[in-house]
Amino acid sequence: MFNPADKKFLSKIEIACGPKVFRPASQSYKEEPRGRWIGKIGAVVAPQNVSEASKILKICSDARVPVIPYGGGTGLVGGQVGANLDSPLILSTERLTKIIDIFPEEHVIVCEAGCTLEDIQNEAKNNNRLFPLSLASKGSARIGGNLATNAGGIGVLRYGNARDLCLGLEVTFPNGEIWSDLRRLRKDNSGYDLKSLLIGSEGSLGLVTAASLRLAPLPRSESTALLFVNSPKAALAALNITQDFVSEGLSAFELLSGQGFSFIKEAMPSVQLPFSKIPDWAILIQLGFGSARNAENSMIKLYEKICYHKLVYDGVLAKSKKESDALWKLRETIPEANRRIGAIASHDLSLPLSEISTFIDRAQIELSSIGRFRINCFGHLGDGNLHFNVFPETGKTKDQYSSQCDVIESVVHDLTVEFKGSVSAEHGIGRSKVKDLIKYSSPVKLDLMRKLKDLFDPNGIMNPGVIIK
Repeated sequence: MFNPADKKFLSKIEIACGPKVFRPASQSYKEEPRGRWIGKIGAVVAPQNVSEASKILKICSDARVPVIPYGGGTGLVGGQVGANLDSPLILSTERLTKIIDIFPEEHVIVCEAGCTLEDIQNEAKNNNRLFPLSLASKGSARIGGNLATNAGGIGVLRYGNARDLCLGLEVTFPNGEIWSDLRRLRKDNSGYDLKSLLIGSEGSLGLVTAASLRLAPLPRSESTALLFVNSPKAALAALNITQDFVSEGLSAFELLSGQGFSFIKEAMPSVQLPFSKIPDWAILIQLGFGSARNAENSMIKLYEKICYHKLVYDGVLAKSKKESDALWKLRETIPEANRRIGAIASHDLSLPLSEISTFIDRAQIELSSIGRFRINCFGHLGDGNLHFNVFPETGKTKDQYSSQCDVIESVVHDLTVEFKGSVSAEHGIGRSKVKDLIKYSSPVKLDLMRKLKDLFDPNGIMNPGVIIK
């Protein structure tokens, strides 16, 4: 079906774009962060502008050479790795790093797809604005990839996910056509919403080369607290009280399992925990207001309200920006501790809020009938996103459970669908969840997706094996 990125093919790209477009095929392009997907590389190219991207894709489509769009390489479902392809072309956005313009009075920034989240956040902050998409990998994750996967993160509760933060796109399609609509409009009902269709398509329809993005006012007063609760049910009750009390001032509300803190202590002993006894469950709350309201006073009053209902029994209130950063750093350390322990199976789930507590209890009971495991369940409780990860017993490794991976995943995903949830909340489908997409989606949905794929990418060169095989 596909042809390799051989010398004859690469010479056409060099003639069209010059020799500077090529990059060394280093190991980083071949595997994703957890090492679960390893791919092959024919060559790596990095266009310096949308015109070069257009020429490259047209050459690839005509030659039927598969293309793997590559951003920061931080995805966790294998979408950026050319697995099961002999000699694909890796198309990196690493040279598309211009901040095209910023309009502070409009709360808009326009940038190329290779800008990292941190680049955009810093530019916004320099202009007294906030770009609220926030991930632990902000220093390396590129906005093109964030849009391609419709990234979520900790601020979805208040600001929405990547799709909600995007006003316009510039996209290059396999036939070389460029659709550039970087207009800074909040309202535009002029036909089909192509932007929303392309966001979340994981590079399977085209390559995002630039975007116009929403900014937010920079909070003048912020406060962070890590509070201990007895159960996810208590955490959900605390969330409802928090939303009633601070309304739009709630920026983030995270649910953390004590198992995650135990993993940090086990795998990263140099990390200092701000408490002596590890709780069974905790919630991490971030408040943010304009100049008219004091966040720390609001947090103290909120704590009193939650305590009044006997939902919280202890906690840590950050008294400075440094202490707040430390609490969030602790939260962001959990995935690294998970990686060092080694998960048997990892799940990125979305559930109706009222079902989360029951789901966690049911999942633990059903998994206990299969074997003995350690479960680290954590995530963005405010928007219903759970990372339900299953680990080996102490003293054992994930390799000893290889025969049980599929069974564990089926139990967790079947239960998720039973509770009217989604088996892919914020990480996407990539290569790792294609079977799940087929298993849990309606035939009508799958048929429409295949038709869209054929329409945008008739030769099937864009990220083969991702979402639609």
